[in-house]
Amino acid sequence: MHEATRIIAIDGPAGAGKSTVARRAAEALGYAFLDTGAMYRAATWRALHLGVNLDDPAALESCARAMQLDMQETEEGLKVFVDGEDVTQAIRSPEVTRVIYKLDQNSGVRRHLVALQRQFGERGPTVAEGRDIGTVVFPKARCKIYLDASLAARTERRAKELEAKGLPVDREKLRAEIHERDEHSRNRADSPLRRADDAVLLDTTNLTPDEVVARIVQLAREKLP
Repeated sequence: MHEATRIIAIDGPAGAGKSTVARRAAEALGYAFLDTGAMYRAATWRALHLGVNLDDPAALESCARAMQLDMQETEEGLKVFVDGEDVTQAIRSPEVTRVIYKLDQNSGVRRHLVALQRQFGERGPTVAEGRDIGTVVFPKARCKIYLDASLAARTERRAKELEAKGLPVDREKLRAEIHERDEHSRNRADSPLRRADDAVLLDTTNLTPDEVVARIVQLAREKLP
């Protein structure tokens, strides 16, 4: 089903720079961009907004399935709407980040969102980024990339993102939260974060976004002639 579609699957832990470089690579290649992390964030925001019991798996799944999600690529970047409300900034809040693992560890939520992600990929050439893209969502993608970076580098990147939005940042606390999310992602029973056997490892610790984008575009052109 997906082998006939041009898919670039990008995986990696939080703060590895996936969203920024995947979006720019998609622009350079003329591909659509799919930020799967934004989908999980949107589902998490909705659960928090509606006061859903985060320890009730069935309630979380129902909440995610009832969500009206719209993601639009604009000149200002990706816009995310939940039930008609612009939540682009809200889904990046520390509150969402702290509890998102409760959604991305939920098998029912994952099944629903993976189905939506595959539907998106069916539309045409796509750069998709997340944590299980090359292993679960598009396992037959011909171009798979695993982005990684040191915990220190990932913490600093996320801190700068938050500071740019005018939010206060406690770097030690942020570092601990990113490490905890890494552990949740790698050790969850359903679709754990791991590098696909056929994925190219790209350590971004000492690379600029421009350098990472150039490498992704190069790999795409090599693997998707």
